[in-house]
Amino acid sequence: MRTVKVAATQMSCSTDIEENISKADALVRQAAAQGAQIIQLQELFETPYFCQKEKADYYVYATELEQNKAINHFKEVARELQVVLPISFYEKKNYARYNSLAVIDADGKVLGKYRKSHIPDGPGYEEKFYFNPGDTGFKVWNTRYAKIGVGVCWDQWYPEAARCMALMGAELLFYPTAIGSEPQDGSIDSKDHWQMCMRGHAASNLMPVIASNRVGVESDEDSSITFYGSSFIAGPQGNKVAEAGRTEETVLVAEFDLDQLETQRIEWGIFRDRRPDLYKMIASYDGDITI
Repeated sequence: MRTVKVAATQMSCSTDIEENISKADALVRQAAAQGAQIIQLQELFETPYFCQKEKADYYVYATELEQNKAINHFKEVARELQVVLPISFYEKKNYARYNSLAVIDADGKVLGKYRKSHIPDGPGYEEKFYFNPGDTGFKVWNTRYAKIGVGVCWDQWYPEAARCMALMGAELLFYPTAIGSEPQDGSIDSKDHWQMCMRGHAASNLMPVIASNRVGVESDEDSSITFYGSSFIAGPQGNKVAEAGRTEETVLVAEFDLDQLETQRIEWGIFRDRRPDLYKMIASYDGDITI
């Protein structure tokens, strides 16, 4: 039996980077104290969600991986606590900018990075102004405790991303995110839809999903987003085994038997019975493979 304890955290963020890192540190330690071995922090937690408005002034938040404050801080924390930490950050690479994530193993070493593949663009979520499309492709990492795949926020709406990571051998899927109200229409509440999409990834791949969102109200001029938290951990049938509320700063922890899950995936035959030869239209924009 090969078991692993995972955690999702959620918190509010201020304009003080050091304060945000300190708050994230406290949540990681709280999760580790509950036995968590792989701990997910939310998307771009070093800063407020700066993508509400298109402002060149916010480009200064971007750093190269080696100089990023959060990554350098949590390398030491991972080593100290013997935990795995996927860390979201705003990456600068020459004249490119990416919404990226570094996976820190339990010895404090960075195993690699993933650059967010799907970049949204809409009122309050103006990410195409700040980020190049990710060019790493989907990735999985053999960490000390499990083989994990990680998507970032908008990636979580795409079943193709989850399936690709599953096909690459992921045992657990993690999604750091920043989502809340729609500034142009406060009556829209995507919380249930947001959770259902990821729960579908869990169910269709028979694979636990861990999602970490932020909380709090963040405003930039005439734009305001109320981040609705609701971070959760889904089991392999898409069942929610842990869920946070909409406002509290908290930690969720759940344990899974990875060997049992692998056996279950094989027994169900969902990967055995796939028909890749019939899926060519997935690789097109319009579904027309005759061109």
